[in-house]
Amino acid sequence: MSEEYRYRRTVEPSVEPVTIDEFKAHARIDYDDQDTVIAGLITAARTWCEEYLQRSFITTTWTLTTDDFPQNDYIHVQRANLIAVTSIQYVDTNGSTQAWSSSHYRVDAYNEPPRIQPAYGAWYPFARDISNAVTITFTAGYGATAASVPQTIKQAILMLASHWFENREPVNIGNIVSPLPMTVEALLMPERWNLR
Repeated sequence: MSEEYRYRRTVEPSVEPVTIDEFKAHARIDYDDQDTVIAGLITAARTWCEEYLQRSFITTTWTLTTDDFPQNDYIHVQRANLIAVTSIQYVDTNGSTQAWSSSHYRVDAYNEPPRIQPAYGAWYPFARDISNAVTITFTAGYGATAASVPQTIKQAILMLASHWFENREPVNIGNIVSPLPMTVEALLMPERWNLR
């Protein structure tokens, strides 16, 4: 079976890292009739930045599914800012769903990417040879509030959302364009775990 890991966000963050008012101050907007559009752009920009960094910003719940345990290696959780592993479940060789006790594995949330491995003297259990036999539920993020998110990330979200607000079509026609230095990617670069 494949060792590919599949991720699904199961609980969305309760707030966004930046507010509509912060966006308006950044974009110098003093009217309210575009608030719904702005809220959508903030969410889209946050999602883009999270995927770029492979991080969650506000506490979010995820499931990771894979076909089997790696047996002789770590399970690498490609979603940095791991807060906790809530549960690990697997389909055993008899076809029954089992919970792997947290006393049998250890979580290294400090490594980037975070990783899971059997505790000292323990082994990965045997899973049935089927797709998605293993499901790991975990939470990730800087914290539950916007105050936990680094300012450079907030600034990147504001810049990207503002750009989309001003340019609502997928193509820029009739203008010569070039990227500005020190923009979205540059602001996010210090938080990219794979470049540290």
